[in-house]
Amino acid sequence: MKKCYFGTDGIRGRVGDGVINPEFILRLGWAAGRVLAGEKGGSVLIGKDTRISGYMFESALQAGLSAAGADIRLLGPMPTPAVAYLTRTFSASAGIVISASHNPYQDNGIKFFSATGEKLPDDVELAIEAELDQPLQVVTPDRLGKARRIVDAAGRYIEYCKHSTAAQLDLSGLYLILDCANGATYHVAPQVFSELGARVDVLADEPDGFNINAGCGSTDPAALQAAVRQRGADLGIAFDGDGDRVILVDHTGATVDGDELLCIIASEAHRSGQLKGGVVGTQMSNLGLEEMLSARGIDFIRAQVGDRFVLAELLAREWWLGGEGSGHIICRDKSTTGDAIVAALQVLNAVLQSGLPLFELKQQMQKLPQVLVNVRLEKMFDPHGDESFRLDLERAETSLGSSGRVLVRASGTEPVIRVMVEGHDRETIRHHAEALADSLRAIGGAC
Repeated sequence: MKKCYFGTDGIRGRVGDGVINPEFILRLGWAAGRVLAGEKGGSVLIGKDTRISGYMFESALQAGLSAAGADIRLLGPMPTPAVAYLTRTFSASAGIVISASHNPYQDNGIKFFSATGEKLPDDVELAIEAELDQPLQVVTPDRLGKARRIVDAAGRYIEYCKHSTAAQLDLSGLYLILDCANGATYHVAPQVFSELGARVDVLADEPDGFNINAGCGSTDPAALQAAVRQRGADLGIAFDGDGDRVILVDHTGATVDGDELLCIIASEAHRSGQLKGGVVGTQMSNLGLEEMLSARGIDFIRAQVGDRFVLAELLAREWWLGGEGSGHIICRDKSTTGDAIVAALQVLNAVLQSGLPLFELKQQMQKLPQVLVNVRLEKMFDPHGDESFRLDLERAETSLGSSGRVLVRASGTEPVIRVMVEGHDRETIRHHAEALADSLRAIGGAC
């Protein structure tokens, strides 16, 4: 069955448009309570990021869950991975996060975690959607769910993060600048790093409901780059709005993306004998990551784009480490989902163990040039099903050989086909990318 509401990471959209409204979210809370908490009730944790609409949707979810007979535990603003962790530690039936991640404040969404702190499987999401089609029936008054706030949620998560490395880190002597994206990490990340001994300055830690991800965070690190250079910091750490993605900035002000961070974590885990299995990337992972891991004898496979697909491959192979270039990194021996603070601590552990600055650690991976062309078409078609384009694609792949690769995929939300070509020579890959884009336009018509 095809899902109507759930996407690759919960339900998301612009507030007031489509289903991102209080009425639907109330019904969603009721449906989720019915499916996840069941006839016996049970408790459901609710956390949120800092956008203004979170208050409205928190109340709507609370009403719906109570109507279904589920008790509610309110966490307030908390990173997405904190909700996953706390769902497990409180033995809750499920966890819910109100967040649109790295999107602007005008958007919002709902993410779910199972009792084990993992993203919901397709069959459970379909079951929730099936309940949404049913009339909302309130349980008898004696079975209505009760709500209470967990006042020590932040402290519990801070301690968990501090102990997420093999031995608790001593960051004394390191000068770090954090960019909290005016999001859910604003009150926990500074404490984690300062309590581990680092000298910490913080940017974008004054959320007002509207400034989340605005000119800050992992999607816009320019202010952090400038601050690291101007203040002479050892490095900078930028989180996204809900704290599941991270990128770093070295002492020169250059960014260190998710592929490079994955390389650093994998190398140190392999050196110390703590890497179980190989590494999972995605179709968009830089070929330089694959080449570096291969040179060290570390297996590497590519999943579909999206953290849920990375996690599925990790679970299927019983591996521990995977991630995306966006900075969504899963250390499965420590967390059931991408955790920006935990991932950053693993990188700092590698810095301390190696005695090398971040700038030098990232040099072990030589990123290959990538060219991405988004082709907007009058009519969509399956590029891999068109014989003419398939021949053009084969010619490009043959020309690149083992020194490059081509990825062509259709957008799931707009009439766009994305062409990514990667290789050692920038002019060569640009030529192939433009040629393939022209081939697509000739078939589908350019807008």
